[in-house]
Amino acid sequence: MSDVKLRTALSRGPCPSLPRLAARYLEEYRQKIHLATAGLSDEQLWWRPAPGSNSIGNLVLHLCGNLSQWLLEGLGGEAYARRRGAEFAAAGGPGRDELLARLDGVVRRCREVLAAADGAPLDRRLEVQGYAVDVLGVVFHATEHTSYHTGQILFLAKQLLGADHGLELYPQHRGE
Repeated sequence: MSDVKLRTALSRGPCPSLPRLAARYLEEYRQKIHLATAGLSDEQLWWRPAPGSNSIGNLVLHLCGNLSQWLLEGLGGEAYARRRGAEFAAAGGPGRDELLARLDGVVRRCREVLAAADGAPLDRRLEVQGYAVDVLGVVFHATEHTSYHTGQILFLAKQLLGADHGLELYPQHRGE
């Protein structure tokens, strides 16, 4: 797993717009989550390192909820009834394949919404999750938020897999 060639947003060259760049990053984060969880059991996906903390399963559910609310509903107009508390309260749930399939579907649809937003005015006003924002704010929030939780998922996976985790995402930079 250590020499898997991750197709990063930056490795794809210049990007014509912020929405398309965000779509690239969402795809990169999706790939990283797949790589991070590949060696984990379903039980490990739902392990919480401490009371009040989140499991990888919780974080994947939360990403699906947040992306659905901010991009699919907020930007794309797709109806979505979010149950944010349930994302964190789940002490178990779907196995890895089902969780990742859910994430894959949400990210695919978000990338379609972002492609449709390409060329649209970034200052168009929206209201999402009680915040008065614009398209730029929605796109930036969804991308940044996904990055943040992807990092948490990678950290948890490395802890669960131990010292020989094999999760080197950028082998081309080894030794720099």
